[in-house]
Amino acid sequence: MAKKQSLLLAMMLVVAGLAVSAMADRKLMSLVKPQPNQLTYHNGAVLSGDIPVSILWYGRFTPAQKTVVTDFVLSLAAPLQAAPAPSVSQWWGSIHRLYLSKAVAVGKNGGAHGGGGGGRAKNARVVLSGQVSDEGCSLGKSLKLSQLPTLAARARPGKGGVALVLTAQDVAVEGFCMSRCGTHGPVSRAGAAYAWVGNSATQCPGQCAWPFHQPVYGPQAAPLVPPSGDVGMDGMVINVASMVAGAVTNPFGDGFYQGERGAALEAATACTGVYGKGAYPGYAGALLVDKATGASYNAHGAHGRKYLLPALFDPDTSACSTLV
Repeated sequence: MAKKQSLLLAMMLVVAGLAVSAMADRKLMSLVKPQPNQLTYHNGAVLSGDIPVSILWYGRFTPAQKTVVTDFVLSLAAPLQAAPAPSVSQWWGSIHRLYLSKAVAVGKNGGAHGGGGGGRAKNARVVLSGQVSDEGCSLGKSLKLSQLPTLAARARPGKGGVALVLTAQDVAVEGFCMSRCGTHGPVSRAGAAYAWVGNSATQCPGQCAWPFHQPVYGPQAAPLVPPSGDVGMDGMVINVASMVAGAVTNPFGDGFYQGERGAALEAATACTGVYGKGAYPGYAGALLVDKATGASYNAHGAHGRKYLLPALFDPDTSACSTLV
């Protein structure tokens, strides 16, 4: 009898062990199972309406280099019919459709306002409001991230505006190349945001100007020809587009983002490396090619310019939306 009881107990322990093991396996599978890719609105303010953009050129940029960026900023606000499709203004319009139309705007006092349809964000219209140059690099050529808001304030962004801080190729910024190609954040007490991007031409073009330069890691496909002929500046435009998109949709850290607030993925950074349909690591996607120059692009801009712009994440489909 005792022997039968012992055998029965042993069998029960085995069954219990199998049940525990199965539960553990299910828990493990739930941990490794891919989670839904969600980029959500956190009920904070966004920028909308007329958005004044002022540029601070920190370090030396040639006139030709400056026009690459200023023409891009002007292209954001150009009427859809001003340039052939696909256009920069079409890309910018997607930001309203995918994000701003679902959010509240920044009020005149720099705060968010809501309350029914009246609080919904209006179409964002970028206005180039001014440019300031600091060729002598008054804060030196090695900057900390904490100095960027100070530089941004010198550009005098208006409330609800964006100060665009652009650093030259011989200026080092904390974390540049190692962990970032640009960043954005609020300008203290100004009710405005700033976006910073560095020229990576001599520091890390393989990281911050890809696909116009051979990548540092991964598949080594041939680099694409940049539309302006300047690898550093066309790389800057890609990152300016990404950072301005983030500054408008998540200016104060409580707008649209995915993941941890301090390391958030945003409208464009959630689609890093995606520029055309069929993109995968090491391949930018199917792009348009200028027959005269061989340059690759996906958007037409002002004054006959061509640009390569990042895909925008579509929160409704959890997919990257490309122009081509």
